[in-house]
Amino acid sequence: MTPDGTVSTATDADVLRSGEFVRIVTRADGDAIAAAGLLARALARDGTPFQITTGATIGDRTARLQEEIEGVTVAIGPHDHSETDPGTTAETHLSIAATDRPATLAVADHLKTLEATGDPLLTLAGTVAAGIDPGAGETEWLLERALAGDDPLIERRPGVGVPTTDMVDGLAHTGACLAPWSGDEDAVAALLEAVPAAPTDGDVDHRTIGSLVALEAVGDPAASEHAATAIGRFLHPYAITGADGSVPFVTLEGYADVLRATADCEPGTGVALAMGHDVSTSALDAWRACGRRAHTAIEGASTGRYDGLFAVGIDDGPVRTVARLVSAYRSPEPTTLVIGNDEAAIRTRGDRSLGSTLEAVARDLGIETAYDVGRRGGHIRLPGPDDEVDTCSDERIITSVRDHL
Repeated sequence: MTPDGTVSTATDADVLRSGEFVRIVTRADGDAIAAAGLLARALARDGTPFQITTGATIGDRTARLQEEIEGVTVAIGPHDHSETDPGTTAETHLSIAATDRPATLAVADHLKTLEATGDPLLTLAGTVAAGIDPGAGETEWLLERALAGDDPLIERRPGVGVPTTDMVDGLAHTGACLAPWSGDEDAVAALLEAVPAAPTDGDVDHRTIGSLVALEAVGDPAASEHAATAIGRFLHPYAITGADGSVPFVTLEGYADVLRATADCEPGTGVALAMGHDVSTSALDAWRACGRRAHTAIEGASTGRYDGLFAVGIDDGPVRTVARLVSAYRSPEPTTLVIGNDEAAIRTRGDRSLGSTLEAVARDLGIETAYDVGRRGGHIRLPGPDDEVDTCSDERIITSVRDHL
């Protein structure tokens, strides 16, 4: 096992090859679900039976890892399971626990030791879901591979990174852009009425749409100074061109958005999508529902600004999606905290890990391991009225987060 928790040694490859059955227990976010899908596809090609389950918190994953099975267990995401636990040995348990590196990259490295090749589009989409720009850092070789040849898998074009050909649908429900019309299909349709059709094949004028969306997002009175950076990642997407219909989304960035949304709102569908099953209709339905709920929650949110922290209160909605959007487009502070009815999410614009912060906050709130941490953020499952700990007030949560940032 390498110090950063990746699995990249021949020993680990031998463990997987020796398993008659492989259980994958994964964190429920777009990157981790993509990583689980990559591994599952490789196991399927080898004829190895497997099962994938998601765990929303460290406690959830730990409990599942402690269930004894005959075979090999792969854990994707932080957990408290140990090789010293009963029924567990280094020969039966692999862990991909690092949060400072996308899990998709760790699994891609691991597949090389198995002499297998992971799907480059899924791998890239997973890293984008983790917040890595295509081609940045370790993803350079992935991007070059996808762009190579006479029939490349992707190509750069003007426009916006949505998963659908219907621009009204894409802009209204995206979880990667926040503008005055977000979540409102009628408002988006009115916005696009002035956009002419392109002269070839009646396609939309992607360049004009991209410019209009950028102006609307940055010019929103509620936008922060960081919105310009965020909208830049949404523009000039990589169009998916050479996947022979196996990827039912229009852009790489849109693919990543669907992975994030399904992970936040319908992880079972996200897992099926990452495994390559024909669930695009269900995945897009989940993406729309997640985007609609997130934008509605932001519209009705209450906010409070503190030194270094922007707190957002919502009545209902996917807190992690809301935290990503508010952090990118609205928050004047480097860290954003979103508090919902039964969970809270924290997000930072920097590369600082929030693992120690979330652990300390969970300890303050008396909820043990009912939290999770990923790259640039995490979330906490809040106690309900039937739990043995006291219900957590918003003020108590905010105070604890401020104390431990």
